[in-house]
Amino acid sequence: MPRYRLIIEYDGRPFRGFQAQDGLPSVQGSIERAVLAFSGETLRLQAAGRTDTGVHASGQVVHVDLEKDWRPEVVRDALNAHLVPEPIAVIDAAVAEDGWHARFSAKERRYIYRILNRRAPPALDRGRVWHVKKPLDEHAMHVAAQVLVGHHDFTTFRDMQCQAKSPMKTLDVARVWREDEEVRLEFASRSFLHRQVRSMTGTLAEVGVGRWTAADFKAALEARDRRACGPVAPADGLCLVGVGY
Repeated sequence: MPRYRLIIEYDGRPFRGFQAQDGLPSVQGSIERAVLAFSGETLRLQAAGRTDTGVHASGQVVHVDLEKDWRPEVVRDALNAHLVPEPIAVIDAAVAEDGWHARFSAKERRYIYRILNRRAPPALDRGRVWHVKKPLDEHAMHVAAQVLVGHHDFTTFRDMQCQAKSPMKTLDVARVWREDEEVRLEFASRSFLHRQVRSMTGTLAEVGVGRWTAADFKAALEARDRRACGPVAPADGLCLVGVGY
């Protein structure tokens, strides 16, 4: 039974997250229905990560085990044909090596958060960026973000409904920079807590507008208390851009 490794992109707005849920639209449910329509097989796919409601992906990785030995390009094209008109696309398909697993073999998940920083609202990117009207100091945000790099207790930036066994995570990358009217934040780690990236982003934005200092941000992390977190950034600007193996 061949295992196919698929790279997926999707617009998260129409879905109640990636994970399949009875009676609710999900990315996983849509892909599994496409697999059934294409191959006649009912299966449960495995994914590198479960994005929340409204979160996008340009580099999500999933795997499916199919009984028939299809050419990878046939799997890609057939799934895309059955995913029309949903905002999901299979970018690439390949036969996975023995023992490879989309979730358990992953060593890194990488997210980018986009903030449109101008007075005028977005038109073309509405729903794909967080619109912040006040000027942001991206350099101050980047300096403050460096305290996040390393192994820490991220309770402050952990959603109250998070089901992870431990708040301890190792953040490998925390970077903030500007590209014209956009401020972008990049985070990379083996795994993240529920809404961790959005919590860190929203709190860093408080530094960007001058309401918090880098010292305030450091104190919030060290408080290990959800009440010390700043506002949580909306899902709109968040995108899973890649998974490393």
